[in-house]
Amino acid sequence: MRTIRFGKTEARVPAVSLGTWGHGGPNVNHGSSVGWSGHDDKLAREALTRAHQLGITHWDTADAYGSGHAEALIGSALCEVPRRDIFLATKVGWVSGPYDHYYEPEWMREQMDRSLANMKVDFIDLYYLHHCDFGPDDRYFDGALEMVRRFRDEGKIRFIGLSDWDAKKIVKFIDRVEPDVVQPYRNVVDDDYASSGLEAWVDAHDCGVAFFSPLRHGLLLGKYDTPQNFPEGDFRSTIDAFRDPDVIARMKRARGKVIQHFSNEKEPVLHALVGALLTGNGTATVLLGQRNPKQVEAAARIGEALSESDTEWVRSQYEQA
Repeated sequence: MRTIRFGKTEARVPAVSLGTWGHGGPNVNHGSSVGWSGHDDKLAREALTRAHQLGITHWDTADAYGSGHAEALIGSALCEVPRRDIFLATKVGWVSGPYDHYYEPEWMREQMDRSLANMKVDFIDLYYLHHCDFGPDDRYFDGALEMVRRFRDEGKIRFIGLSDWDAKKIVKFIDRVEPDVVQPYRNVVDDDYASSGLEAWVDAHDCGVAFFSPLRHGLLLGKYDTPQNFPEGDFRSTIDAFRDPDVIARMKRARGKVIQHFSNEKEPVLHALVGALLTGNGTATVLLGQRNPKQVEAAARIGEALSESDTEWVRSQYEQA
């Protein structure tokens, strides 16, 4: 697996890293489906150990994934995998606990201690503010930032990260947070990384970046023949595109074109969708959900950035599809 320098952290991490959102299983938070169905603890645990064997040594999780379940699976794997080999990231923010808002400092302290206990570690390499919803008039921002900086001073974390679905929201807070790494939502269809100004900030400040949901939750793979209905607790049940036959058909057509174009690649669709995000981004990794050893082995076969021309071609296929 090709590695990249993760910006000013100076850490070397794989170009394709392991995302564990799906390891939490089905989950509902504040009345919304936020997890993934089809989870298997045994397979997820095997995925983690196989990832280590194949050099996928940056593992990304969150306290919200299965209310700590994904973190606990990592903890079980770290009984077998050397802790020093793993660049470990988790997040805080989506679980509000007994409070009526996110980022209550006392609760953040409890969540930090719980994350350390879940993963059976003394410190976390990278700790993200999971989103940029800091309440009315951003009233909880200062307290949240003070708390993560305190965690760093105490040696519980090494680096601070900032994440959100909307890159513009990250940009709003980025100068005040001065994160070591940012984690924006990005794929070849949904992409405000450059237009938001985030790409320019990352380049100017030697910031690491981890792109999440590069497959648009699997939709861009074009693997479905018919519209899909997912059960309660599965985040995909909230996305109308999965139930739209026209979208399903378009994604399948794009898949066929990509497979033909990159026929020499072992994983042509993954190569295209992930490689397009790595183009021109030297401090970037792509977080790919890997819930079983087969998915890990596929991820280990990709990780090269596409040429500028190939990137534009891939984008055009999904725009035209």
